[in-house]
Amino acid sequence: MSDMTETTPGWLSSDELELARARMPILYVEAVPVRVDDSGEVTHIGLLLRIGPDGTVSRTLVSGRVLHHERVRDALLRHLEKDLGPVALPQVPASLQPFTVAEYFPTLGVTPFHDPRQHAVSLAYIVPVTGDCRPQQNALDLVWVSPEEASSPLVLDEMPGGHGVLLKQALAHVGCLS
Repeated sequence: MSDMTETTPGWLSSDELELARARMPILYVEAVPVRVDDSGEVTHIGLLLRIGPDGTVSRTLVSGRVLHHERVRDALLRHLEKDLGPVALPQVPASLQPFTVAEYFPTLGVTPFHDPRQHAVSLAYIVPVTGDCRPQQNALDLVWVSPEEASSPLVLDEMPGGHGVLLKQALAHVGCLS
């Protein structure tokens, strides 16, 4: 983190964040960006390509922490803009009901979700986007795939930390899995 970020209210220094992660669950939001047709049917799912801390390249979803004194809606919009660009035009629903809550643990096997850094609780949303999406910051690429492609074992197995499970749950939630 830069010095500017560390002094912004709601941000923790790297050391403070590491200490907090060791002592308490951290709240996250995750988003599955989708394109929908005129009838509201999901036609495409947006998957990000990222390089992980260990140097591996994988597909993932929009994800990030909720800051101190930040509304969940604002955190969701901030992370969508951070990953998809400022003109993605996300359509965050008026009722901010997640399709699931994912609980990540540093210990493998407690849930399907794993984050070696921390215990995290994530509110997961399906968010239609209508604008021009261009990957930003640490996202290398964004690929739009059909629901059939997204549900393939090849894609799901390529997603680390349980994101494949989360994507499968999202597809089921919108009726794209039989």
